[in-house]
Amino acid sequence: MSDSARADDSSSEPATSPPAEAAAPNERAVGPSGAEADAAPEAATEAPASASEVLGAALGDAARRAGLDPAEGKSTGHVVWSAMGGWRGILESVLPGLVFLVTWTATYDPESRSGNLLLSLGLSVGLAAVFTAVRLIQRQSASAAIGGLIAAAAAAGLSLWTGRGEDSFIPGFLTNTIYGTAFIVSALIGWPLIGLAVGFLMGEGTAWRADRRKRRVFFWLSLAWGALFALRLIVQVPLYFAGDVTALGTLKLVMGLPLFAPLVAVTWLAVRALYPRAPK
Repeated sequence: MSDSARADDSSSEPATSPPAEAAAPNERAVGPSGAEADAAPEAATEAPASASEVLGAALGDAARRAGLDPAEGKSTGHVVWSAMGGWRGILESVLPGLVFLVTWTATYDPESRSGNLLLSLGLSVGLAAVFTAVRLIQRQSASAAIGGLIAAAAAAGLSLWTGRGEDSFIPGFLTNTIYGTAFIVSALIGWPLIGLAVGFLMGEGTAWRADRRKRRVFFWLSLAWGALFALRLIVQVPLYFAGDVTALGTLKLVMGLPLFAPLVAVTWLAVRALYPRAPK
């Protein structure tokens, strides 16, 4: 923020000033007071938020909505459970993929090396639509369910268009690529996403970058999240090219919440160690 403008001191003018100059104090008297003169330039020249501050605020707000606010002092188990969305969130995340996998496997024909694609996708997307409708009817937050429904519908549309069951996993590959790249690149350039989110939640903005210990912890946490998304791609992409839908669907479920939850716990514990709560 810019420095405040300083008011003129009329007493510093010499007594022998010409008449034109002597009138100056009267002209200043009708102007804004010193406080007003100070405030006006401050308001007019306040610097806009930087890109890191905007991104940190967005990430921090998303983390807070997911129940990941370190300032609230919740237990690790409670935080992990909230991040997964409780029982409803787990069912919404797991059941559509599980239904697709079970239906595909049950209708799989070894000769054609394919299952009933239309039925598998129809049941999966239909279940996601039911979850979304229930949330809307109950007037609950449906953003995650709607996002899941859109993703499921896009994946189903792509798979039906190509006639290949494995193509329904392509949107997931793209998502993992984007998230993994963002976490890894942010850490390597010195602006780890975890740090931006935590800095906003703890009310210190980007001041954590002046603390070597915090920078190091946020660096490794961001790399760990990036590694999770990269590991999914390393394991699943070869199965995609092999056309093994059953194995691909199984590993997608196994590498979902079972890996997500422990990493949330590790992240939470690391952040709490950096920001210990003051004793009451």
